[in-house]
Amino acid sequence: MIKSMTGYGGAKGYSGKTEIAVELKSVNSRYLDCSIKLPRMYTAFEDSLKSAVGKHISRGKVDVYITIDTSKAGDVEIRVNQPLAQAYLSTLKAMSKEYKLLYDLRVIDLVRFPDVLIAEKAETDPEQLCADICAVLEEALSCFDKMRINEGATLYNDIMARLNEIEKLTDQAQEVSPRSVAEYRAKLETRMQEVLQTAGIDEQRILTEAAIFADRVAINEETVRLRSHIAQLRVMLDSNEAVGRKIDFLVQEFNREANTIGSKGNDAEIARITVDMKSEIEKIREQAQNIE
Repeated sequence: MIKSMTGYGGAKGYSGKTEIAVELKSVNSRYLDCSIKLPRMYTAFEDSLKSAVGKHISRGKVDVYITIDTSKAGDVEIRVNQPLAQAYLSTLKAMSKEYKLLYDLRVIDLVRFPDVLIAEKAETDPEQLCADICAVLEEALSCFDKMRINEGATLYNDIMARLNEIEKLTDQAQEVSPRSVAEYRAKLETRMQEVLQTAGIDEQRILTEAAIFADRVAINEETVRLRSHIAQLRVMLDSNEAVGRKIDFLVQEFNREANTIGSKGNDAEIARITVDMKSEIEKIREQAQNIE
């Protein structure tokens, strides 16, 4: 089933008590253009994140926004600066003895001295954090893919309907083509009778002229190729691969055959059919711009 290039997905998760939020969206692009936006201190994770995105998306301009909130992590540790605390205690005891002062020191008094207590953030495992971010990204990509598949189903139905219409128009053009040859022969006979009047008409000359005209306006080759393109596009639409660029190329072949039919037809009805056909082809081309 085909996928649309446009989509949106989001997910939230945790690495320990660190909250991770991932949001991604994409728009049409000829190639894959992935941009990862995350806090500067985590830029080392960018390659791993792009690799994860590349496994799901092959075409489109993708913006990935990653938010990492450590405010609730509770990863701050308080430790005692033992050498400094011991130095304070030794100095205070010496002062008490030297100046004959009462030595009455409480813990709360000691921690008031500068740098006795040191607040530090606990170290985080960068590999684990990267793995957890990738896990949340995978969940967001899963939501993203569901949206693209749903939109792809709409594109699929629309293009299939237009292919059916092009096939009908191809049948109509092939039915009209022999009639134009018969009409040309009748006009040729009438014209020759008017010119020659009472003189005999060379039937072989008429047959030769009609045969040349029939060969010039024959559209059998074009209709056969057009039906082949229609069948090929139907197979592409049922493929699980990224076929957007292939469809874009094949639609150019549709246009080439339609233009040739229009130029060779030499008939007002075929001209009308060709206009309708090219209108459907153009709508398929526009839809193909949205397919991955």
